[in-house]
Amino acid sequence: MTGFGRGSSATEQWHANVEIGSVNRKQAEVVVLVPRELSELEGRVRKAVLGVASRGRIQVAITIERAQGTSAAIRVDAALAHAFHDAFIELGKTVGHPLLPTASDYLRQPGIVSLGGLEIDAEQAWLAIEPALNDALAGLVAMRKSEGEHLKADFLARLGTLVSFTEKIAADAPQRLLRQRDLLGKRLRDAGLDLDPSDERVVKELALFADRCDVSEELTRLDSHFTKFREYLEAAEPPGRALDFLCQELFREFNTIGSKANDAGIAQVIVEAKTELEKIREQVQNVE
Repeated sequence: MTGFGRGSSATEQWHANVEIGSVNRKQAEVVVLVPRELSELEGRVRKAVLGVASRGRIQVAITIERAQGTSAAIRVDAALAHAFHDAFIELGKTVGHPLLPTASDYLRQPGIVSLGGLEIDAEQAWLAIEPALNDALAGLVAMRKSEGEHLKADFLARLGTLVSFTEKIAADAPQRLLRQRDLLGKRLRDAGLDLDPSDERVVKELALFADRCDVSEELTRLDSHFTKFREYLEAAEPPGRALDFLCQELFREFNTIGSKANDAGIAQVIVEAKTELEKIREQVQNVE
């Protein structure tokens, strides 16, 4: 599921900003972008994220700055400065007149004078990062929840469509035996066999057909799966994987009915039902 959250927090030493974004993915993948000095905190960040999200590609970007009023450390590399000075003297000998570096030369030379940050203590930084992370996660969850409510409404509407398809199948199913009886009588007459409909052989053939084409068990299981689907949508636990499994079972039942029905009208309904079910399955892949 998609979502975004942002949070910020500050202590006396550090000011932290956290941004979290998620996109659809069947499994959970957490990417943490954090300063190298704080790489040891990645595990805590991942644990916090996986505590509220079990699916999706979730990227966490953490930036941290010194709080106002804290001074930066200025570092001077004395050995490099002396080497730089000696290099100018040697250069002067080469060109035939003395050369001495100026202050600007020292400042332009990388590494001689550097403005370093305060050494980052991971535990101190975490005091600023953790509240910002929690705020960002709260925003992410709220946005994903809003998307979930829209998906839930869509699922219920499509589930209602599937229920109407099963009701149509249940209503049409008993008519298949009557159509088969008429078709069998026509074939016998075309073949010059004018058998009585009450003939034992005709009755036996119709009984076998009725047994092969009986879909009452499949319709009962479909009704049970529909009920369970609704229960999962109302459950407090993340229903994504359970709904994914139910979609597979629903597809299996519809497929079995299509194979057993031996009826063009029911076959058309099955095609429409599978199309609707596939739309549900595509969305379920993204549900938490």
